[in-house]
Amino acid sequence: MTTKEMVYAALFAALIGVLGMIPPISLGFIPVPITAQTLGVMLAGCFLGKKTGAISLILFIILVALGLPLLSGGRGGLSVLVGPSAGYILSWPISAFLIGYATEKVWGSLKIWKLILINFVFGVVLVSLIGAPIMAIITNTSVWAGLVGATAFLPGDILKAIIAAFLAVQLKSISPIEEKVQR
Repeated sequence: MTTKEMVYAALFAALIGVLGMIPPISLGFIPVPITAQTLGVMLAGCFLGKKTGAISLILFIILVALGLPLLSGGRGGLSVLVGPSAGYILSWPISAFLIGYATEKVWGSLKIWKLILINFVFGVVLVSLIGAPIMAIITNTSVWAGLVGATAFLPGDILKAIIAAFLAVQLKSISPIEEKVQR
């Protein structure tokens, strides 16, 4: 891993922490709040690529585990990683990796609609399919109830997928993926 990739990974971990400063929206029927941090997960994947994007989220989770209050609402520590949000948070490196992998595959013919689709599949659907069942198990509710409750995230997550796609296409020329393609 180059120094530049390490800096990018650290910057994106910090960006996701900053997105955590935006107050979460708590829903009464699901114990996981709506946050802006999944926007950072999608951006990490489609701007940094699979390896650096995943590493940035692993770094973020390590910092949270060490107790830094980087999650929305100023949460941090190991207790967050075993609470209702655990599945969602732990799915982020997987999501960033798969978004980055798919983005790298279509990089030569990158279009906004392709990135929206990639972000939706791996940044919205995959995160919910991992997070909702784990939340259901932790809260002792049915997996079906967890999945149904997770549909409350869809409108905001779709908007975040669109925003991430637009930003990534606009920043394509300075993306580390572009540098890899040109080598």
